Amino acid sequence: MRIAIPANEKNMEDLVCPSFGRAPYFLIYDTQSSEGVFLENTAASSQGGAGIKAAQIVVDNKADVLITPRCGTQAAEVINAAGIKVYKSQNISMIDNIKAFEKNELAALENFHAGFHGHGGN
Repeated sequence: MRIAIPANEKNMEDLVCPSFGRAPYFLIYDTQSSEGVFLENTAASSQGGAGIKAAQIVVDNKADVLITPRCGTQAAEVINAAGIKVYKSQNISMIDNIKAFEKNELAALENFHAGFHGHGGN
């Protein structure tokens, strides 16, 4: 299983980035190999539509799960169309969120915001 998480730093001990679309990086963690790679979020500097573009990066990297504190409705549509499950991150490190997910301790993210449309992160 492949898990995607928005990241501020290339360090799994760091907290989950509070922004999905404008996160500097995404951690793609493979639960079978217990290895993670950090990808640059090329959508972060977009004038608009960062959430949708970031969602496409997650889809293109074949994630099965997204762990994030929040997500815009348009990005969620892209994620959901790909069959990716979305879970709400806890205020703990990325690796601890992965462990919490593996223990079924994360709740599904069900409330999506309208997005910020060029006015900050989404």
